[in-house]
Amino acid sequence: MAVTIKEVAALAGVSPSTVSRTCKNHPSISKETKQKVRYAMAQLGYEPSIQNTTTIEQFAPMLSIILPPSSRDVYENSFHLEVIRGISQFCNIRGYISTVVTGQDEYEILKAIQTLVKEERTGGFILLYAKQDDAVIDYLYNEGLLYVLIGKAKQFVNQTIYIDNDNFLAGMEATEYLYQLGHRNIAYVGIESNMYFSAERKAGYQKALENHDLPFRENYCVEIDKCCMDNTASFSALLEQPQKPTAVVASDDILAVALEQCCAKKGLSIPKDLSIVSFNNSLFARITSPQLTSIDVNSHQLGIEAASQLINHIENPNLLATKIIVPHSLIIRESCREL
Repeated sequence: MAVTIKEVAALAGVSPSTVSRTCKNHPSISKETKQKVRYAMAQLGYEPSIQNTTTIEQFAPMLSIILPPSSRDVYENSFHLEVIRGISQFCNIRGYISTVVTGQDEYEILKAIQTLVKEERTGGFILLYAKQDDAVIDYLYNEGLLYVLIGKAKQFVNQTIYIDNDNFLAGMEATEYLYQLGHRNIAYVGIESNMYFSAERKAGYQKALENHDLPFRENYCVEIDKCCMDNTASFSALLEQPQKPTAVVASDDILAVALEQCCAKKGLSIPKDLSIVSFNNSLFARITSPQLTSIDVNSHQLGIEAASQLINHIENPNLLATKIIVPHSLIIRESCREL
């Protein structure tokens, strides 16, 4: 009785579709997974059919861009648009196609990914976010699929290609800038700490306080569950402290704009009553009045580097997983003043 593809998959500890893609030398399958599958095929004496050995040349090369789970807010953040622009531009240069995968939750995103994998329509994936306990990362890794992470890897670190900023250093520098302007009551506004970029920016903020023997105050730290404009209650509580902060580090321009709006409703002036340093140097930072001092994370370059690394690993399967840090810079505008 002939050995089946399911038997090979069971011995290799992968799915039957992964065996099929290995037979076709599909670039989305990592070198390690291909070796494991081929070893199982040899052990069992499996002989793939002609259909299963068709080369990958039949496929139009395509990269799949995975956005964070969200019903709406993620599409309003220009950071993601700039990253996608960088990815698309590099794909155009190298003759690859890019597509975007979205969903309201991880389940929807996983279903979309599984459809792409089943139809063998993607050469690899780029995730535009990094967070704790990510079922999407678990699936991609366990299936032996090629992916690049924008953000620092915490799962399967040694095997993961990732592109990131030094968010810890950036958080320190934003806080240090405010300290050098004379501020000592410096608050922090960020999103939920399971998103690594915000957690690291907060850690950098705390380290800068520690370096100057300033206390970390829990009531000066506001963390919300998503990056949007609808957080007036949290911001109001911060601005109504008995000892009001004179400056704030905000982990995203959108949060900084929302904070500015809350200040305006309370009759507070930026930067006279509150100085703000934000992150991303997006369109939001430039269209506010006053314009925001912001850390430019070079999101367009993040996209270019992510696409470059994924294509390099598709075309050169023996490459080791690379980790790239894209530099940031402080763009000084009118939202901060010297005390």
